[in-house]
Amino acid sequence: MSLIQYIILAIIQGITEPLPISSSGHMMLFKNLFNTNMFTKDLNFEIICNFGSFIAILFIFRQDIKKYVTSFFKFIFNKKERSKYKKDFWYCLYVVVSTIPVTITGLLFKDKIESLLGGKVIIMGFMFLITALSLFLVRKFKGVKDDNDITLLDAIIIGLFQAVTIIPGISRSGTVLVACLLCKLKRDSALRYTFILYFPVSIGAMILGVSDLINSPDLSSLLLPYAIGMVIAGVITYFSYEWLSNWVKRGKLAYFSIYCIILSAFIFIYFR
Repeated sequence: MSLIQYIILAIIQGITEPLPISSSGHMMLFKNLFNTNMFTKDLNFEIICNFGSFIAILFIFRQDIKKYVTSFFKFIFNKKERSKYKKDFWYCLYVVVSTIPVTITGLLFKDKIESLLGGKVIIMGFMFLITALSLFLVRKFKGVKDDNDITLLDAIIIGLFQAVTIIPGISRSGTVLVACLLCKLKRDSALRYTFILYFPVSIGAMILGVSDLINSPDLSSLLLPYAIGMVIAGVITYFSYEWLSNWVKRGKLAYFSIYCIILSAFIFIYFR
């Protein structure tokens, strides 16, 4: 691929990764619109772009990650002050609980589902429509629960919602955000839990793909476009998240819903 193609892919990744509009769905749509495999023939570059997005989101939530990881281990090893860290410890456990369903379904069914549905663009139209309707449903939800009010039942429900996101075109961030709002989390707390859950899923995906990346025969010759793509994806992801955060806090999820409806209609018309 030319350098400009790598840059295009990095921009798409950066914009769509945090937004509730499915980055994988947009990749497939662009691939079919331009009748090219430029977005899929170098899967290692997607790993690099995802890493750029990961770094950006990690930077955004660095204080929360530090707090929860520190509290988790202090609860275990500091018995005298255990009560002080109890709520954060359980928050970490709930993150694990919410991650288990998508891990199981991903390992068992991801390849089968992608082979069955992944190549059919019209399916993306239905997935975008489902995303649109889900976002519209919770557009006015404000919730009453803070971070430490999450229950085991909430974690299970959110985890089951996240498991559905192995279907191509279903937005992970959008689906989890909808689940959090349905569980009556406040918008800030829902957004935070949505992206705290992003880390174990993203780390797992990167671990699975890192061996292919290291063993790639073209790695040395592609260091420049890979480095540029990672930086572009990371920077754009940062600002894209800030955009999402502002809209969620202001109750503007309907805008994403409208966008997905328009995109769905376009797919049904163009690819009919």
